[in-house]
Amino acid sequence: MSAPEFAHLHVHSEYSLLDGANRIRDLVAACVKDGQKALALTDHGNMFGAVELFKACTDAGIRPILGCEVYIAQGSRHKPHHKVHNPYNHLTLLARDEEGYRNLLALNSLAYIEGYHFRPRIDKEILSQYARGITCLSGCLSGEINSFFRRGKEDEAARVAAELRDLFGPEHFWLELQRNGLEIQDKVNESMVDLAKKTGIPLVATNDIHYLRHEDCQAQDVLLCINTGAKRDDEKRFRFDTDSLYFRTREEMGHMFRDLPDSVTATLDVAEQVGFEMTFGKYHLPVFTPDGDETAEELFDRLCEEGLRARYSEEELPRARERMAYERRVIEEMGFTHYFLIVWDLIRWARENGIPVGPGRGSAAGSIVAYALDITRVCPLRYDLLFERFLNSARISMPDIDIDFCKEGRERVMEYTRARYGDDKVSQIGTFATMASRSVVRDVGRVLDLPLSDVDRIAKKIPSGPGAPPLAKALEDPELAELASEPIVKELFEFSVKLDGMARHISTHAAGVVIADRPIMEHVPLCKHGDDIVTQFPGKYLEELGLLKMDYLGLRTLTILDKALENVRLAGGTPPDLETIPLKDDATFALLNRGDTLGVFQLESEGMRKLIGRLRPDCFEDLIAILALYRPGPLESGMDDMFIRRKHGLEEISYPHPSLEPILRDTYGCIVYQEQVMLISNVLGNFSLNEADNLRKAMGKKKPEIMEKFAAQFLDGAESNGCRREVAQEIWDNIVKFGGYGFNKSHSTAYALITWQTAYMKAHYRIPFIAANMSCEMSNSDKIKDFVDECRMRDIPVLPPDIRRSSWEFRPEGDAIRFGFGAIKGTGQKAIEAFEEGRAKLLADGKPLTLHRLCAEVDPQAMTRLTWESLIKAGAFESTGHNRGAVLAGLDTAMAEGNRAAKDRKAGQASLFGGSAKVEEDTGGDGIDDSAAIPQKDCLRLEHEVLGFYLSGHPLEERAGLFSILSTTNTRDIQSLPGGAEITLG
Repeated sequence: MSAPEFAHLHVHSEYSLLDGANRIRDLVAACVKDGQKALALTDHGNMFGAVELFKACTDAGIRPILGCEVYIAQGSRHKPHHKVHNPYNHLTLLARDEEGYRNLLALNSLAYIEGYHFRPRIDKEILSQYARGITCLSGCLSGEINSFFRRGKEDEAARVAAELRDLFGPEHFWLELQRNGLEIQDKVNESMVDLAKKTGIPLVATNDIHYLRHEDCQAQDVLLCINTGAKRDDEKRFRFDTDSLYFRTREEMGHMFRDLPDSVTATLDVAEQVGFEMTFGKYHLPVFTPDGDETAEELFDRLCEEGLRARYSEEELPRARERMAYERRVIEEMGFTHYFLIVWDLIRWARENGIPVGPGRGSAAGSIVAYALDITRVCPLRYDLLFERFLNSARISMPDIDIDFCKEGRERVMEYTRARYGDDKVSQIGTFATMASRSVVRDVGRVLDLPLSDVDRIAKKIPSGPGAPPLAKALEDPELAELASEPIVKELFEFSVKLDGMARHISTHAAGVVIADRPIMEHVPLCKHGDDIVTQFPGKYLEELGLLKMDYLGLRTLTILDKALENVRLAGGTPPDLETIPLKDDATFALLNRGDTLGVFQLESEGMRKLIGRLRPDCFEDLIAILALYRPGPLESGMDDMFIRRKHGLEEISYPHPSLEPILRDTYGCIVYQEQVMLISNVLGNFSLNEADNLRKAMGKKKPEIMEKFAAQFLDGAESNGCRREVAQEIWDNIVKFGGYGFNKSHSTAYALITWQTAYMKAHYRIPFIAANMSCEMSNSDKIKDFVDECRMRDIPVLPPDIRRSSWEFRPEGDAIRFGFGAIKGTGQKAIEAFEEGRAKLLADGKPLTLHRLCAEVDPQAMTRLTWESLIKAGAFESTGHNRGAVLAGLDTAMAEGNRAAKDRKAGQASLFGGSAKVEEDTGGDGIDDSAAIPQKDCLRLEHEVLGFYLSGHPLEERAGLFSILSTTNTRDIQSLPGGAEITLG
């Protein structure tokens, strides 16, 4: 007997997080193999995998059915439930058409936004509002109808079934049957069949798939343990009581439901109701409405014209206008005028509100329109940057302008975006944390209760990070393969491979923001991650669905530069205008060439300092090249060596064809940038710049058949330009070899400008600049110590924290830097603000600062004992003339007096002499007993405890002379020494 027609309608993927153990591609492949014509996805409470399923099914010629197994609150979704038995029920919902899909998006979104409590829950109120276009199946054993049957409440079950039939319509509600080997399921099925006979509601067979093959049930069980934090051998842990929730074939389903064959073929009836098609490539950009009387188009015209006139001389304007006219034609034909105005407005608002914005990022720096609108601050004409690298009219895709904001101002820009376009039309973007190779091995090891040290040792042998192979490939390593000879390690690896790369949880993308023309949940489902509302679909799918996606990146370097300029002002100086500083400055190049790059953007690493030392930059173009060269591809190919030899005259600079000299002159004949590949193919190979951009993309994908086509086009074009074919072949080979490593020059140029600004500030305003860096690294004691060490080498005093002079941040103080309270462990900004407020009041009243007076004046609710102790241990009270041990010994009394003073203030009372006067009078001073002083070595120990390093001295200081005689290097310089060198460390 042939297998019946059948489609799985109740299916969980890895997006039923830490519960489903199916990859969507594997489910689709199983469908194809078994000849199934449709596949549903019904993950628990979400639609995370909807786009992935739709695309995979469409590519495979299978009908995708987008759905969700929703949680329905027993009562109102707004009311949190207590952890009692069955606080919610399950229900299987499938989108039948466009309206049904939109309604499913709304239900999913509202479940998180309004109904989240342990689970994202809807209720029958909103289910009734959003039921149109949805097909409903009654669900698994946790469904409401099944739950009533399990408790013997047949009448209640029938009532709910009638409600759902009336809500969704008799043609779109089905009673769901499952046969999973559970006795209770069999009993419920009997009741379900009886109900179907009585009511005429049709039956449909499903299998509640959670894993692909029968043998995968153990891996899924391990996944459940990871979810619940349990060990596999825990007897009382949560587990599935069946091993039957796998992808059954048509034949298996037909055999299992041979007594109810119509329930099997009914799955095709359900599938054939589905006619929904996702739409890709149709844009849903918000409309930009100018604040004044101008239309958006008039505003765009004016901004472009004013921007050109502000940036180019009369002699330069004709060329700039020609480029502008071309770019505008492309932008307007592609319908992106409003996009540019949206970005312009965000950046304008940020700058007007004191939020530093970067000079550009990515390929957008290649646009003269972006330059004229002050979106970027790099002239594309000056640096031969290409618009087509940014926006290619031959390849329809959304522009991608990512923006660097000062890290401290990013959230304010988000608030402005929401206010401007509507809170419901703006969302952050969701992204998935996955169980990467090392982490999944550690997770599985914990579940199997293996010794943590053994698992950690194994995990460290597995490659990690970008470019690391899948775990299955990594385990082919002979050393790891040998470990697998032990049965328990073999089991560890088997489970880990099956779970490798699966989604673990959703989180908020660090930078991604989406802005839409209508409420976001009309386009994509939303969910919550902590306090953030984020999209359920990741960024790449949002772009394909036509939504405006941007990255608001918080770049700490912009914050550093802003603080450095403020430090110059605080020190009484006039800060430079970073937009007009010269790009040719001897002091700055001298700083770079001696490797003095701590705190300089992108140039801090040891490897980068070595490259700078070899290359010895003497122009801004060299700096652009350095950022492009310092990457694995160019370094491994030897491109850096060729560049350096040619720059310094150690190798002849040659061009394989005269037409290439203008393109390669700045890089000494080397192909360093993607834009150079595009220009070579344009000038010599007769490619249009759009075709040249397609070549650039193809080189990244390394598809032989596409590259062969481009090779033939290039060789023919070069030959038509008088280039001999063998020379053209040599040029093509170089393009393929080096062009594959080429970097985006637009991005490199924009970031080189930030690099130059930081280097310039360090060369000319070292103390304000270093203080700003330290203020931005206050949670990183190792980095603070690096700056302290550098200051010591350059005889710049770093003054200790001081209750009289320190603030939250590091500040210049004459020719020194005053240590900031924020870098002391145990302090918090609100506490220090309260401290500074109390200090200011005492100073305004002309009172000396003492521990007792400060404790009496500073709000004890804001300033805890831990914070007081941290300040004392750091040495902040030493300026009062007392040893740290003595001040610590007096803290309890001072805090007690402070608490009494606070209570008096709250009660409206006031001591005649102030809260601390009595103690200071009784002790004959400021309330500190110096007999409790501790030795200097103990003071330094306390200092190290709260700073992470020694600042005011060192326990071995008295032996420093001996160390300097005997040692040949120190820990700071050891990394720069060649391998195998004999050293004495000290």
